[in-house]
Parts: sequence; C-alpha cells; structure tokens
Amino acid sequence: MAAPGKTNLITDIEGLCVGNAHDAAAITGTTVIVCDEPSVAAVAEAGGGPGTRETDLLSAAKLVEAVNAIVLSGGSAYGLAAADGVAAELGAQGKGYALAKAPGVPNAPIVPAAILYDLANRGDKDWGAEPPYNALGRQALAAADRTFDLGAAGAGFGAMAGRHRGGLGSASIVTEDGLSVGAITAVNSFGSVYMPGTNAFWAWPFELDQEFGGARPPATYAADADDWGAAKQNPGARENTTIACIATDVALTPGQANRVAQMALSGFSRAIRPVFAPFDGDVVFVLSTAKQPLPEPGPLALARLGELAANTLARAIARGVHAAQ
Repeated sequence: MAAPGKTNLITDIEGLCVGNAHDAAAITGTTVIVCDEPSVAAVAEAGGGPGTRETDLLSAAKLVEAVNAIVLSGGSAYGLAAADGVAAELGAQGKGYALAKAPGVPNAPIVPAAILYDLANRGDKDWGAEPPYNALGRQALAAADRTFDLGAAGAGFGAMAGRHRGGLGSASIVTEDGLSVGAITAVNSFGSVYMPGTNAFWAWPFELDQEFGGARPPATYAADADDWGAAKQNPGARENTTIACIATDVALTPGQANRVAQMALSGFSRAIRPVFAPFDGDVVFVLSTAKQPLPEPGPLALARLGELAANTLARAIARGVHAAQ
C-alpha cells in the first residue's frame, strides 16, 4: 500500500526545502518552498478573493516554464512583499531566469506567491509604512531546510480555520511503484475542518497512521447539509483563504502540472466545509522536480498523481490545524 514518506512532509520530494519565519508581535508569518533546481510549476485558483503574484506566468504557452521558489504568506496584500525579499536574496545568489547572459545584467528569480488574510486575527499590525513581510521572506529563505515546524509556524502563524486556530500543515505519500507526492498548506479558511458536533476532521477517511489524532465520527453520524459547524461568523471579502503547494518528483509538462493542480483543488473540498466561498481566495500551486519520468500510460499516471495530490492536500490541511491546537 501507499504510505507517507520518511518525514511525512513535502520535503520528502527530492529537490525541495522549506523555510518558515514569523513575527510574534504582529502574529503573522511567511513560508517559502525552495527548489534546488528550477522546477516546472502550475497553479489553480478557486474562491472569490485570491491574492497572488506571478500566477499569469504559470499559464500555458508562456516563455518561462520553471520557478525558483513558491511563497505562501500571511498579511493579505502586504504579504506579497515576502516574495520580493525571497527574489532579492535568490538574485544575489545568481539564481533566476536569464534572457540575456551579460556582465552587469542580473538574473530574474521566478517566485510566484499567494497570500492569506490574517490582518484581523489579533496581533499588532500598526506597522505604518514598513510592513514586516520583505524581511520575513528573507528570514524564511535563510531558514530553508528539509525539516520544518507545523501548526503555528510560517504562513500559518496567525491563521484561523473557521473558529479554530489554523496553521501550517504538510504531508506526503509514496506509492508501491515509487511515485511521490507531497503537500504543504496554510489553513485560514472561512469553513470548518471539523465535522459539526464532533472532534473528527472532515478529512478523516484519508488519515494515515493517526497523523492528525485518529478521531472518528459516531457510526450513526449524518451530515446536515445546512449545518456548517465551526465556520467563521460574519466573514468579509478576501478575509479567508487556504493556500497550498503540491510537489511531485515525476517529470511533468506545464500542461500536465496544470491538470494535477485542477485535480488537487478537490483536496480542499475533502477537508473544509464550506469551501471556495465568495470570502475565500483558495490557491494551490504544483511543482515538478522531475527526478523520474511520467510512467506509461501517461494519462492514467497523470490521473493517479492528481488523486494522490488531492488526498495528500486534505491530510495536510487536517495536520496543520491539529498541530496548531
């Protein structure tokens, strides 16, 4: 059977590191996923209020097909500056896309980003003209490693999942024939991750090795279609979001990565209810580190990867909230 990777983190995918940084006073933070080598990427967006950077570059038929890093951040629109800090540091290291290699012409690091809204989730946000996110991006990049904290960490530091504490979650899966998929997510959802009236996660059918507590709903449980449980009250536009990144070691074209991203969106639906609301800005990136070829037949292997991505994302969402409690 398929099983979690060695650390049950997205960094079980060879070629990736993750770094976290947070501002304890502002109760916010940033997470960066760093590629050892430029990696093919794609993105899928859902919900009514996404906040992103460089996502147009990830659509089909664009000049640049690989990225150097992905940034997930708190801070709403302010948080996009975290990617500026990451790009500046990577550029100083000589990394990035070079249209023309010439003395004095710097490379341009490709760093797509997505943000969540934690501005009203407590903390001192009275930062005037100097929000902390550029510095947080640099700090997160400097901290990048193969292991990292979950729960109240990085982009999940100030997050709320419905009316419960949100957090940063991650998970991985390795199949018997060697396909590897990982996920990382910062959960700041309008909807609840818990089944109403229970301590069981909506994602419980996908749990492996009691990775988020092993709670199960009563045998006679029946979901009320109009009961949202611990969802947030009186949400506002762009005030909620779950942002995520999927990674695989399988070589994908940009079009194939886009299909995996579209399928991975269903992982949100398996773990959060309601989801993709007008108040949410849910975004999922996909990275391919291309350490092994796509197995034949290609379309079937792609469908497997998309389903593995959705399940792993659902697990990562529950792990993040469970760790934050």
